[in-house]
Amino acid sequence: MKQIIVIATLAASLLAMGGCGADRMSEKGFSLPEGDTEQGRDAFLYMHCHECHTIAGVDLPRLELADPPYVELGGTVSKVKTYGELVTAIINPSHTLAKGYPIDEISNGEKSKMPIYNGFMTVQELIDIVMFLQPYYDVFVPQYEYRAFP
Repeated sequence: MKQIIVIATLAASLLAMGGCGADRMSEKGFSLPEGDTEQGRDAFLYMHCHECHTIAGVDLPRLELADPPYVELGGTVSKVKTYGELVTAIINPSHTLAKGYPIDEISNGEKSKMPIYNGFMTVQELIDIVMFLQPYYDVFVPQYEYRAFP
C-alpha cells in the first residue's frame, strides 16, 4: 500500500513538473471574441491598409500616392489562414513575409515594410479587421496522384 502511495505521489509530481517547462510564447489559450465584418472593412480603409494591399474579389478605393506592389490578401490557398496567423500578420508583420513578391519591395532586410499599428489600432479594430479578412481565403485541397509500386 505504501508503495502505491509513493508511486502515485511521484507520478503526480512528474505531471505537475511537466507543465513548468511550457513555452511562454505558446498560442494555446489564445482566443479573441468575434468581430464585425463591416466595421472591419471600415477599419481596413481607415488604417489605409488598401494603400499596399488588395483583397481577392473585393473592390477597394485606390489611393493616388500608393505604388505597387499591392500585396494580395485572400484568394485561393492550400491551407486555412487561421485567426492567429492573421492577428500575427497584423501585429508582427515581420514574423512571416509575403511569398511571391520581390523581397526588396516588401521588406528592408528581414523587416517588413508594413508599418506597425500596435500603438494606434484598438483591439476591437484588430478583431474586426481579422473578421473582415478571414472569409476571403478560399481553401482548396491539392490533388495528388500516387504511383503504385509493383
